[in-house]
Amino acid sequence: MVGPFVERAVAPSIWDAGHRRTTIGLLTLVTLVAFEAMAVGTAMPSAVAELDGVAWYAWPFSAFLITSVVGMVVGGEVGDRRSPRPGVLAGVLVFATGLLIAGVAQHMAVLVLGRAVQGLGAGVVIVLLYVIAGQAYSSELRPRLFGAFAAGWVLPALIGPLAAGLVTTHLGWRGVFLCLLPLVAAGLALLLGAGRDEPVEREPAAEARRSNAPWALLAGAGIAALQYAAQRLDAAAVLLALGGVLALAAGLRRLLPRGTVRARPGIPAVIASRGLLAGAFFGMDALLPFILTEQHGWSATTAGLPLTAGAVGWVVAAQLQGRRADVPRQRVLRAGFLLLALGLVATATSAVPALGGWPAYLTWFIAGVGMGLGMPSVGVLLLDQSPEAERGANSAAFQISDVTASALCVGLSGVLVAGAADGGGALLPAVLAAVAVLTVPALLGARVAGRTVPPGQEASAAATTLAAT
Repeated sequence: MVGPFVERAVAPSIWDAGHRRTTIGLLTLVTLVAFEAMAVGTAMPSAVAELDGVAWYAWPFSAFLITSVVGMVVGGEVGDRRSPRPGVLAGVLVFATGLLIAGVAQHMAVLVLGRAVQGLGAGVVIVLLYVIAGQAYSSELRPRLFGAFAAGWVLPALIGPLAAGLVTTHLGWRGVFLCLLPLVAAGLALLLGAGRDEPVEREPAAEARRSNAPWALLAGAGIAALQYAAQRLDAAAVLLALGGVLALAAGLRRLLPRGTVRARPGIPAVIASRGLLAGAFFGMDALLPFILTEQHGWSATTAGLPLTAGAVGWVVAAQLQGRRADVPRQRVLRAGFLLLALGLVATATSAVPALGGWPAYLTWFIAGVGMGLGMPSVGVLLLDQSPEAERGANSAAFQISDVTASALCVGLSGVLVAGAADGGGALLPAVLAAVAVLTVPALLGARVAGRTVPPGQEASAAATTLAAT
């Protein structure tokens, strides 16, 4: 008989004594990397003006993007071949070195170098944080952890531009880079002091496997070329775009699991889903402020507020899905895709002249809710299905899918509306075309969601979910 004074078992939590330091360390690093990515756009005009580098304006962004893809691949290889925590230490030190180089730059070339170093470190860190999450947290805790990750990524979007603007105004643009250094050190100390990695069996062949970093560099250069082509919109852009497509295709063929493009059941479908989510959402997220300023004359500050509504919806939904670990992740993912598609279609009303753009607050909140359900779910599905010795490579492919799809969809949506804006044509038809194009991956994702768990694993996944409750 159980006595009345027997202490009840406490349910595990990402904030319990065994996980608290790791959780805080992970979230600190995620938030700082995200904040730097959001803040640099605010500081860059001041940096360009001081360093007389208008002709270099796009290079700090492209340099970060290219090297971050390389860093993701390197991080995945480190995670699979060695212990992830020393790799995080190296990645954070590289990221901090990039912050320091950018913060003391006296020429735009040095600033570009600093951004490239930051991108390399950030790519390594983000992938290895997923590997650590797979080791340190059980399957039942991962929905809550990825809900917290979502807040770590999205909250900087709410406060990053404002905070960076204040720092730039009072301390100068260099402060945006240099003020992060002590915070990065604090997050790293918490993470490294939280515990040790569990030993993982490594296949001898994995140690001898050649690095895919050169293919990552090729893919990153392809993405950058496509972005430049979208900005130029002239005869040279055609050749630039063709070269970018060839480079990207060659790189991705080596970097993504076989069957990703066809969304083969299992990990390939999970990685494809991440790209479909990111491409559909960020393609319109980048376009929405332009629509509101161009069509309705909103100020730059006001036009950014609907994006805040989307961020709020994302954070709220991410926290809610974390409380329902009993619901199969593929169902939550499908709901996220459908809500994202609904939000995208409804956001077309933001370009209707008679409505003044005001529906964007509600419609982009709905799209944000879809992302808050979908993004944590694909993260959980990835770790649940990845063998320990392959978590690094799969996490790298996961992030590369996100970056690639986002860049392509942002560029494509920009091209669709640029002609109407430059030529004085009606913006509404161009926006409708962009919405139609971006809704396709969201609807396709709703279909792919059912393939993220292979048929033979559905029963075991359901049993695991039941045991967790």
